[in-house]
Amino acid sequence: MVLSQNTIKSQALSEESLKVVDAFNALNTDEKLALLYYVYKKMGDSITPAAPTATDPQLAPKLLGDYYELDSDRQLAIMREIVNREDTEYSRAYGTLKQNNQLMVWFAWAQAMGDTVVDMPGDYQATQPINDALGQIEKLDFEGQISVLRTVAENMGYTDIQPIPSQAETGKTPSL
Repeated sequence: MVLSQNTIKSQALSEESLKVVDAFNALNTDEKLALLYYVYKKMGDSITPAAPTATDPQLAPKLLGDYYELDSDRQLAIMREIVNREDTEYSRAYGTLKQNNQLMVWFAWAQAMGDTVVDMPGDYQATQPINDALGQIEKLDFEGQISVLRTVAENMGYTDIQPIPSQAETGKTPSL
């Protein structure tokens, strides 16, 4: 099975964090995008310093360069492709990034919304599931929030790289 079709749930997540990931996964595409927007608008200042030295914007030139030159409709379509894990050029570019760089992409896009990135419609009203998920995220401590966001970010984008089977799956120990 291809990794891009799997839902990844980190073993490091607490029960509360897993519930938030499940709540996020239950949202439709546009609700997921709205929730990410609200998370970064409400908590962006605390999320950014999570791993500033662990990110490298130069690893994502297509997502943090070319993307800004596109019109709003195309930008929104690309965000949807990434959330839906579609096999597209931009979704593949996102899928090759590590979690911290994936978070950096969403943060950069949220910061540029309304300027060089498509903005939320002015009359947008968050649904109750979005508000509920946002409330759950806000109740988590900083580490829980980052863990949820890393898991959510990792569950987006397309890659055809398959995970290495675990010892439990193969019954064999790794060898050099």
